[in-house]
Amino acid sequence: MADKNEQVAIADLMQRSGVGFGTSGARGLAACMTDRACYAYTTAFLQHLEKQGIIHPGDEVLIGGDFRPSTPRIMAACLRAASDLGYRAIHGGSLPTPAVANLSLRRGIASLVVTGSHIPDDRNGIKFYRPDGEILKDDEAAIREQLVMLPRSLFDEHGMACQPFELPPVDGIAYREYLARYLDFFPPGCLAGARVLLYAHSSVAAEPLREILEGLGAEVAVVGRSETFVPVDTEAIRAEDVALAREWAAEHDFDLIVSADGDGDRPLVGDECGEWLRGDVLGALVARWLHADAVVTPVSSNTLLERSGWFERTLRTRIGSPFVIAGMRELADEGARLVVGYEANGGFLTWHDFECEGRVLPALPTRDAAIAIIAVLLLARRQGRPLSALTADLPARFTASDRLKAFPTQQAQARIAALAAGGRQRIEAELAPLGLGELAGIDHTDGLRLTFANGEIVHLRPSGNAPELRCYNEAASAARARELNAACMRLLADWRSTEVAS
Repeated sequence: MADKNEQVAIADLMQRSGVGFGTSGARGLAACMTDRACYAYTTAFLQHLEKQGIIHPGDEVLIGGDFRPSTPRIMAACLRAASDLGYRAIHGGSLPTPAVANLSLRRGIASLVVTGSHIPDDRNGIKFYRPDGEILKDDEAAIREQLVMLPRSLFDEHGMACQPFELPPVDGIAYREYLARYLDFFPPGCLAGARVLLYAHSSVAAEPLREILEGLGAEVAVVGRSETFVPVDTEAIRAEDVALAREWAAEHDFDLIVSADGDGDRPLVGDECGEWLRGDVLGALVARWLHADAVVTPVSSNTLLERSGWFERTLRTRIGSPFVIAGMRELADEGARLVVGYEANGGFLTWHDFECEGRVLPALPTRDAAIAIIAVLLLARRQGRPLSALTADLPARFTASDRLKAFPTQQAQARIAALAAGGRQRIEAELAPLGLGELAGIDHTDGLRLTFANGEIVHLRPSGNAPELRCYNEAASAARARELNAACMRLLADWRSTEVAS
C-alpha cells in the first residue's frame, strides 16, 4: 500500500498550499485549491466525523457549489473523495449555501459547499456542514490534525487529476426542499401586490429567490444578470452597485430591491428609493418581525440593536458564523425562548423553530438570505409603510464600512497589535487626524474596536478570508459615518504604504 498511497498531514498541507481556514470554511486562491488539496480536505472532514461516530461509509454526502469558474472542478474532486471513502455522494448542482445546509439538517447528513462567497473569483473555498449544522472552531482544529491517505495514481506533480474527475448527474432534491421551506410556511399570496426588483448578477440564489418570491405572490423583475462572476460584498457594497440601485429606482417602480452574495447566504436589500440597507440594520428588523427574545450578533454590528429596546437579551461575539452559532447555543441553554442571530453582512440565522398559525419554519442555524428578504418585506406591509419609513424610525446610529485590499493579513495584525499595545495615549495620537477626541472604551473581542466619548466608533479588523483590512465606523448621522470611514481608509492606506516601504 505504501507505494500506492501517500500519507498527508492536513496541517502541513495548509501551510504548503496556502489554503487554510478563515472565518467560514477553507479558503485560498483557486489555483492553490488543486484537485489533490480539495480531495484531501474532503477526506479529512469526513474522516473527522467518522471518528466521532457521527457518519459512516454508506451514508449520503451532499455537495453543491456557486457559479465561479473553478467551482465545478473543485466539486468534482470533493465528490470523488466522498465516493472513494464509500459514501453515496449527491451532486446537488449550483445551489445557495443555505439550501445545502437545509437538506443536510433535515436528512441528518454531512455536506459541503464549494464557494468563495463574496470574494473575487480568483479565490474559492469549501464550507463544511455536519449533520447538525456547520462546523465550529473545534471541528476546524480537529480537521487540521487529521492524517489522510491519498492515492498517488490520481494526481500529477502539480496536484491536478491525471484524468479530470467527472461530475455525476445533478440531483435537484436540495433545490426543491429549499423552495418548499418557504413556500410551505408562508401563507399563499402573502406577498400579493408587492413589486420586487431582483438584482441577479452572478448569485446562485437569484433563481430560487425569484421562484420563492413569485410563489408567494410578488411581482418580480430581474435585472443585472451577469455571465461572469461579480464579487458582491454585502458589507462593502461596490460604488457601481450603489449607482445601479439608484438608477433602477429612477427607472422602475418597486417596493424593494433584493439580491444576495455569490452563494446566497448574505442578503442585499434596498428600499424603494434604491438605497441599500446595512446588513445589521436589516438583521434587527428581521429579528423584530420574528418576535425574537434573544439576539446574537458580532461586535462589528451597529449598536442600534441594544438602543432599540426590542429584545430581552443581546449577546456580542467575534466575527464569523461559528461564533454567532456558539452564542446562540449559549442563550438557548440559558432558557431564551426564541433565539436568532445575524451578522453585519445581513446573513440571518435561527436557532429555534418558528411557529405561526400551525405552520412551522424549521431552525436553520446558518446564514440565509431568503428569510431576511421575505421578513422585512412582510414587516413593511404589516405596518403599511415603505421600507424607508421603517429605517427612519430606528435609533440614530449609522454605520459605514470599507476594506483596504492588498494588505497582507500578518502585517495588518501586527500593525493593529502595536497600536493596541501603545494604549490610550498612542491610540488618541495616531487617530488624532480623525477628530475623535477622548477615547472612552477599547474592545478586543475581534480586532480593535474603539469607542470615543462623543459616541463614535472605529473598528479595525484584518479579514479572515483575504489579504484585506476592514474598517467599520459608527456615528450619529449617515454623513458623519461616511466621512469618518473615508478618513479612516486614508489613514489605513498610509499604514499600508509605511508597511510596504519598510
